[in-house]
Amino acid sequence: MAAGTSNYWEDLRKQARQLENELDLKLVSFSKLCTSYSHSSARDGRRDRYSSDTTPLLNGSSQDRMFETMAIEIEQLLARLTGVNDKMAEYTNSAGVPSLNAALMHTLQRHRDILQDYTHEFHKTKANFMAIRERENLMGSVRKDIESYKSGSGVNNRRTELFLKEHDHLRNSDRLIEETISIAMATKENMTSQRGMLKSIQSKMNTLANRFPAVNSLIQRINLRKRRDSLILGGVIGVCTILLLLYAFH
Repeated sequence: MAAGTSNYWEDLRKQARQLENELDLKLVSFSKLCTSYSHSSARDGRRDRYSSDTTPLLNGSSQDRMFETMAIEIEQLLARLTGVNDKMAEYTNSAGVPSLNAALMHTLQRHRDILQDYTHEFHKTKANFMAIRERENLMGSVRKDIESYKSGSGVNNRRTELFLKEHDHLRNSDRLIEETISIAMATKENMTSQRGMLKSIQSKMNTLANRFPAVNSLIQRINLRKRRDSLILGGVIGVCTILLLLYAFH
């Protein structure tokens, strides 16, 4: 009975090691596929930038189909290895030799760690592959939009140029209006300042006139005398002119 159970345990260990070896090879190939996909995407991007020919995206290509096939195969191997680990766990729980139970549990834990590492590596590689493919799809969509824009009719481009020119004209007009308003405001400020200066001078003159009334009256008398002298001189000149005319005609 012990020999039979021992053989059963060895068969499970043999199956686990075989599945782990297959998973290791599959994961290495899976990782290389992801790396080659990334490099081919970069080369396609450079080729699209330097040439006018458009290259098809990798969606639905042989690499995508290979990725899907390998992912399914790895998932199946992981499921099988999980089943083997479950059977090994059942065997350790039902083992009747306590002295061997610790060694069996150590072996089972090692296989579980290997399964966990392979599962983590598979999901990480798959996530990286999906991220690269999504990024490539997005870049391809952007490249298509750029090509469609470049290959479009020139009417829209001409209309855009007209709109831009009109926008520049409006901006220039706004700038001229702002400059005119600034000049007008400066002129207004200067006129206000000059009016204040004239009012100040007038107030000072009135203050002087009120402060010196004698001078003001003297100036008025001088003006009156000058006006009287002008009248007398004008009368004398007129009389002399009349006398000369009368003498000339007689």
